[in-house]
Amino acid sequence: MKIVCTEPIGISASLAKELTDEFSSKGHDFVFYDNRNENPQELVSRLSDADVGIISNIPLRKEVLERCPKLKFIAVAFTGIDHIDTDYCKQKGIEIKNASGYATQAVAELAIGLMIDVYRRITFLDKQTRHSGTRNNFLGNQLSGKTVGVVGTGCIGTKVCALLKAFGCTVQAYSRSERQEVKQIGVTYVPLATLMMTSDIITIHTPLTENTFHLIGEAELQMCKPSAVIINTARGAVVNQELLARYLNEDKIAAAGIDVFESEPPLPQTHPLLGAKNCVLVPHVGYATREAFDIRIDIVMSNIREWLCRRTSTSA
Repeated sequence: MKIVCTEPIGISASLAKELTDEFSSKGHDFVFYDNRNENPQELVSRLSDADVGIISNIPLRKEVLERCPKLKFIAVAFTGIDHIDTDYCKQKGIEIKNASGYATQAVAELAIGLMIDVYRRITFLDKQTRHSGTRNNFLGNQLSGKTVGVVGTGCIGTKVCALLKAFGCTVQAYSRSERQEVKQIGVTYVPLATLMMTSDIITIHTPLTENTFHLIGEAELQMCKPSAVIINTARGAVVNQELLARYLNEDKIAAAGIDVFESEPPLPQTHPLLGAKNCVLVPHVGYATREAFDIRIDIVMSNIREWLCRRTSTSA
């Protein structure tokens, strides 16, 4: 089998050598690219004769996949797979396996960090201080004691709930399915409308599907308190970002912390959130920690080894 790692995914040169030796000893070729290239033509060049492809969040559409006839398995170094044409893969029998859970702690911590940044204006005050500014009577807010609404209690949402409880927050949640372990730490499940109306902070942790596209739209934003804060570390399109920018600029919502957008940064200068008031923006870094990347590499390689083992046992 030919295994092609289309981008670095945090693999060092020394580890790439170890993986090359490991797979070679088992009769497989391991090809490692130490640069990321999203150009479809380049992706075809890298994957055209691969049996196994490794990719993170680079879009992998039908026009690329149909030119990779040998592809049988895609090891996704990412949690979501909405950037891959799953219908085409299903049609052609290409198996997809994601790296579920690798960034749970990392994303949860960033969500908390954005809440604190927004409440204490850390980013803003850093700029003020560097330009000879002072506190100038500024008063921030504490996270402790706030009511936080968690939208989506999958692995990341559940971790966020636990961290918020440790900060002394009252936590309520809305999710398609309720988890007993979330209830056991004192989180109350409520309808989405109740969560939007009563939360000081709304933090988004749901995947992007047909049902969650613009889940937070005009009706939901209208329900928020003027003092409410929106945090999104899930998927950009779960929140109507144009409407969110408008609500921020009209002081109908107090602030926002955003890590995800409808498309990957760099953002066009016309993006509405770039000009929104009281909005902390980061370029999709929730998953990007050294610890998370190390876990991700282990998961991806384990997924490939498990798939190869299954193929071997089936053909035996």
